[in-house]
Amino acid sequence: MTDAQPASARPVTVAYQGNPGAYGEIAALNAHPHAAARGYPTFHEVLDAVTRGECQLGVIPVENSLMGAILQSVDLLLETDLHVVREVTVRVSHAVMVMPGVRLGDVKRVYSQQPALDQCTTFLRKHALTPVTAHDTAGSAKELSARGSLDEGVIASARAAELYGLEVLERGIEDEPFNFTRFMVLSPQEPVPSDEPHKTSVVFAVRHTPGFLLETLAQLKGLNLSKIESRPRKDRAWSYLIYIDIEGDARDPQVALALAGVLRKASFAKIIGSYPRALEAIES
Repeated sequence: MTDAQPASARPVTVAYQGNPGAYGEIAALNAHPHAAARGYPTFHEVLDAVTRGECQLGVIPVENSLMGAILQSVDLLLETDLHVVREVTVRVSHAVMVMPGVRLGDVKRVYSQQPALDQCTTFLRKHALTPVTAHDTAGSAKELSARGSLDEGVIASARAAELYGLEVLERGIEDEPFNFTRFMVLSPQEPVPSDEPHKTSVVFAVRHTPGFLLETLAQLKGLNLSKIESRPRKDRAWSYLIYIDIEGDARDPQVALALAGVLRKASFAKIIGSYPRALEAIES
C-alpha cells in the first residue's frame, strides 16, 4: 500500500480559454508546478469555472507585446472578485501546419484567430495565401484535422500540430520575433506572501478637474511604472480609467504609501493584484 499523495503534489486544474494546443493552454500548464489544464470557450467561462470551484486556478491573457492590451480581459479583471496570484509570459511562436503530405504550394487558404493572422502578414503575402478568420488558433488546427482538407493550412502553436496530427511546414513565421503574451493567474485565494520580485496592478478614475490626474499620478513618484494606459469607462461616456503596473510589492512601505495616496485621490480605484512577476518567458 502506497502513501497518499501529498496535497502539494496533487494536480491543480487550471482553466484557460481555447482548445488544447492554444497559447492559453501553454500558460495554464505553467501556472502551477502540478497543473492540469482545462479549456473553456470564453474568458467569462474561465472565471466562472474558478469561481464555482470547478478549477482551482484560471489564466486569462491581458496584454500582447505587439497588439497591446486585451481589453475584454482588462474589463473582466475589474468585475471579478478573484485574486491575481501570479503572471505568466508566453513567447508566441507561430507555425503553419497542414495535413500530412501537403506541400506549401498546395495551400490556398490559412485559418487562424485574427491577431495571429495579423502577426504573420509577411508570410501570408509572400506565399499568396488567403487568410480566413477563425475563433482561435488551436481550434483551427482541430477543425482542419477533422476536415482533412488538402488545400488549407492553419497558423497555431507547434504543440497544436502534435496534438491534432498535423505536419508543421515552417516555424517562427510571425513578422516580429518580439512577440509575447502576458497572462494573469487567478485564484479564489489571495497569493501567499513571498520574496519573489513583485508587480502591483491598479486601476483608478479621477474627477474631471484640471490637474487632478497629474496630482493623482504624483502619488506614485519614485516608483517604477512598467505600464500606464487609459481605458474608456463602460458606465460613463467620455470618462476614462487609468491602468497602471508598478514594479514592487504592495506590502513594501513605499508602494503601500503610494497606493494609499492614489486611493485618497481617486473617485474609483481597484487594486487588481500584487503578485510575483514573470522573470522569464515560456517558449511555445
